[in-house]
Amino acid sequence: MPSLNDIRSTFLGYFEKQGHTVVPSSPLVPRNDPTLMFANSGMVQFKNLFTGVEHRDYTRATTAQKCVRAGGKHNDLDNVGYTRRHHTFFEMLGNFSFGDYFKSDAIPFAWELVTKEFDIDPSRLLVTVYHTDDEAADLWKKVAGLPDDRILRIPTSDNFWQMGSTGPCGPCSEIFFDHGDKYWGGPPGSPEEDGDRFVEIWNIVFMQNELFEDGSMRELDAQSIDTGMGIERVAALLQGTNDNYATDLMRALIEASADVTGSDPDGPGETHHRVIADHLRSTSFLIADGVMPSNDGRGYVLRRIMRRAMRHAHLLGTKEPIMHRLVPALVQKMGAAYPELGRAQALIEETLKLEETKFKTTLDRGLKLLDEELGGLPEGAPLPGASAFKLYDTYGFPLDLTQDALRERERTVDTEGFDTAMAEQKAKARAAWSGSGEAADAAIWYDIADEHGATDFLGYDTETAEGQVKAVVKGGESVKTAAKGDEIQIVLNQTPFYAEAGGQVGDTGEIITDAGKARVTDTKKVAGVFIHFAQVTEGEIAPGAYAKLEVDHARRTSIRANHSATHLLHEALRRALGDHVAQRGSLNAPDRLRFDFSHAKALTDAELKSVEAEVNSYIRQNTPVSTRIMSPDDACAIGAQALFGEKYGDEVRVVSMGTQDGSGKGAYGATYSIELCGGTHVTQTGDIGVFVVTADSASSAGVRRIEALTGSEAWDYLAAQDRTVGDLASELKTSRSDVGARVKALMEERRALQNEVAQLRRELAMSGGTGGAAEARDIGGVPFLAQIVSGVTGKDLPPLIDEHKARLGSGAVLLIADAGGKAAVAAGVTADLTDKVSAVDLVKAAVTELGGKGGGGRPDMAQGGGPSADNAENAIKAAEAVIGG
Repeated sequence: MPSLNDIRSTFLGYFEKQGHTVVPSSPLVPRNDPTLMFANSGMVQFKNLFTGVEHRDYTRATTAQKCVRAGGKHNDLDNVGYTRRHHTFFEMLGNFSFGDYFKSDAIPFAWELVTKEFDIDPSRLLVTVYHTDDEAADLWKKVAGLPDDRILRIPTSDNFWQMGSTGPCGPCSEIFFDHGDKYWGGPPGSPEEDGDRFVEIWNIVFMQNELFEDGSMRELDAQSIDTGMGIERVAALLQGTNDNYATDLMRALIEASADVTGSDPDGPGETHHRVIADHLRSTSFLIADGVMPSNDGRGYVLRRIMRRAMRHAHLLGTKEPIMHRLVPALVQKMGAAYPELGRAQALIEETLKLEETKFKTTLDRGLKLLDEELGGLPEGAPLPGASAFKLYDTYGFPLDLTQDALRERERTVDTEGFDTAMAEQKAKARAAWSGSGEAADAAIWYDIADEHGATDFLGYDTETAEGQVKAVVKGGESVKTAAKGDEIQIVLNQTPFYAEAGGQVGDTGEIITDAGKARVTDTKKVAGVFIHFAQVTEGEIAPGAYAKLEVDHARRTSIRANHSATHLLHEALRRALGDHVAQRGSLNAPDRLRFDFSHAKALTDAELKSVEAEVNSYIRQNTPVSTRIMSPDDACAIGAQALFGEKYGDEVRVVSMGTQDGSGKGAYGATYSIELCGGTHVTQTGDIGVFVVTADSASSAGVRRIEALTGSEAWDYLAAQDRTVGDLASELKTSRSDVGARVKALMEERRALQNEVAQLRRELAMSGGTGGAAEARDIGGVPFLAQIVSGVTGKDLPPLIDEHKARLGSGAVLLIADAGGKAAVAAGVTADLTDKVSAVDLVKAAVTELGGKGGGGRPDMAQGGGPSADNAENAIKAAEAVIGG
């Protein structure tokens, strides 16, 4: 019985023998399609090849693509765990032709692989075609010998595939396997097509058209092929089942879940184990590809998946976080095919444990609220939308999590009411993803790349060079010439200008030709083309001209120092905080650096000081910064840190700096920092100068941000700090080294004086000032002492009240202070009289006469205030009236 790993290898090996290039899976976060949240099919990374705006050195490809469907158009989240075949994460095996072969080759490939390589019984197969696709139907008859009754013509969108609302599309043909009449269900196109008997195992998309936003389509210049075989479905078939969760991979994860929860994998908690196994894959792969849980965008979807799995773990009776304990089982089963899992294992485990720990503290309260809301409803009535929204807004329960909890109780949610509550409160909604990565309107740069080739970057070794202007773009169009004042983009055959990437900002400088000069204000890169954003400052710039290229040296020098410092900082953080630390973003600018990294809490002062000291120690080491070009596998083998989620080519640039033994020599085993990086760096670590941390803050959920300075900026910062200390020392008439102690002594002296002044104020008030001490009067049998005091604040009144009460033994006290033009009022009643007189009533009566409102406290002590103390006598009389009844 072939394992899932065997099936993957067989598929890729077959198509490799048919002349296809085996292309690694792209990250789950698409880099070339702003319309998608996650890669949801194998063709996503090839979209620009299908539309013709990009070309590669192969026209046939095969992949095992990791995919996630948990949001937007392709959303299977609600069904996961309750059906045999729905997943949030799945692998799509595919073969692709980019204008090479079409239907007459794609159909034979599919049939041979399915019936020969996988040895699936042809008599149990049937196919579908789009109802107007006579060519495909005829080919199935010819290649597979299928009769008309096993070639089903489908007139719906089920057999017309499109990746999203726009993009490549076309009719498709599917292969279905008949699992037999022991399962309910009918063939595709029938009323029973959703049953478990007939299962789709292959889909061939005949990529013929491109769909636009207005619904129109154009025929693609080159007809292409996009196929997909869900590895989970074919694994189930080849392993003698039609249940994806019974396959070797899913079964291993389910048994791991059962082991850590101490429950039966096939018992009452079977659905819970299935959800956990599926969601473990999607969450782990998303984290490995750089997604972190958050409250919006991709991070929000990740958090939804995590919390759904964690709720099912809770239903199994778990008391402690368990998701992170399942990661080793996943890495063992899939780490060989997807090595990024192993590289990110520490980060995945840390993130899952943190999220589950936080979620468990709110889960019980949320479920209790759900029970309370349901308790007041008629049997079977839907949960009101307002209640569902309260769960979402207060306890972080997404709507689908509430629906999932209600599903087991055969209840539903008033979703319209939920939407209304969401709109009324203007809560954060899951906004349509605007996309990221390469620009959506980058066709012109692909055209330029096709015509002139990629730009050759010379900037690792030089900041000046000569090049030829290949294209000038103005207003999105290529132009023959640009004159003084024009804002343009310039493309060269080669350049020393670094294009913005990996957190390093783009270079600036000058492009000078015989006919003109342009000031470069930024540099970016699309499709291998370096785009120099510039303004013509003299003469004119035209394609074909040879140019002198000069990068701003001082600016580049500062950027290099900051970039190299982030590498040292990254390693110092990992050593101080743990292996879960991974880069989550950076900025390497000429005047500062910023480094975002995965970590759950703020750094202590001791940790910050330790990290800063360690970075500076390796700067002083002044060892050479070396670079090597090697394969990604070799780079990872020597311990190079990669940015999870980045797609690397066949060769990567490995930057290393610092030696742990301090010798300045040493092999990679002794190297302090090793990272995959395409940026520019200093020659020696000493070129960084000095490193100073200026801030540590939260960037987003589970991500911290450190801001720092190097070189002259750090020197200026430290010099300013030193001048401040010098000024303080001069003002305090002490040495610099004693400034801290002197300030501490002055603060203690100030506190002592404040306490002394407060005590004197109280004594003065107790004595009645120059008018003598106040005496209590009998009001209705209650000794009542009322006094108007000055020179004290509102916060001084309570201790005065306590002293007066102690002196009276039994009675009531009212004090009114003229505090900075406003009135402060306090009243107190001894414990033996609080059943007759309340201090709160006395304060409220007095405050009203003073033009104020309210006032409150306890029956024995209360406070309030008013805008003026001018009516203090009447306030006292009002209090007397309260006592006298």
